[in-house]
Amino acid sequence: MQNGQVTFAETWAEGFTHSETLLPLVQKALNAASLTPVLLNCYAVTTGPGSFTGLRIGLALVKGLALVHNTPVAGVSTLLALAQGCGLQGTVIAALDARRGEVYWAAFNCQNGTATRLTPDTAGPVEKIAEHDVFLNSPVFFVGDGAKICYNVFGLCTQVQPAPGSASANIATGVARLAMGMAANGQLAPAAAVQPVYLRLSQAERERAERLHKPILFIQ
Repeated sequence: MQNGQVTFAETWAEGFTHSETLLPLVQKALNAASLTPVLLNCYAVTTGPGSFTGLRIGLALVKGLALVHNTPVAGVSTLLALAQGCGLQGTVIAALDARRGEVYWAAFNCQNGTATRLTPDTAGPVEKIAEHDVFLNSPVFFVGDGAKICYNVFGLCTQVQPAPGSASANIATGVARLAMGMAANGQLAPAAAVQPVYLRLSQAERERAERLHKPILFIQ
């Protein structure tokens, strides 16, 4: 993004891992804008919630690029970026699939291209969303890769409306616009200070905790 306008954007979802695709896409973006890392004013990256491995790869790449030239970084909520880039008007619930029937989610009021937070980023069962006052106003949309799970639970009613597939495709633009606002407000941070936000333990940590709380039978 330059001068408040997106100069290059691309969405890649071909089943390859972040470690294979992310760096080539960064190089492609720089080439398209005729830029090199030393010319960048800041980097922007989602800090979570989301996939543990994906977050670590994204943050590691941004930190590696930024530290070389001491370039500041804007770390933004993945859910806020989804809402900011969705292009919808009304209550938007950004949701990411957290597996095991749970989602990472947050609700936002989206008006004229600006997402205003209504709830904090949360992890939990989809049904728990109904405990919050997020269905009081209409329309209500779900966006993100957890949207299908939410629509399966809540269906379509007077408040809940279907969101176009394109609403979840502009997260990178949402990240960039949020970063521009953070830069204008002096909210950028050194690369080393930007940390991931997981909201819950990793699967390995959860499984270890479950094992530690179960009795162990030793047979000799």
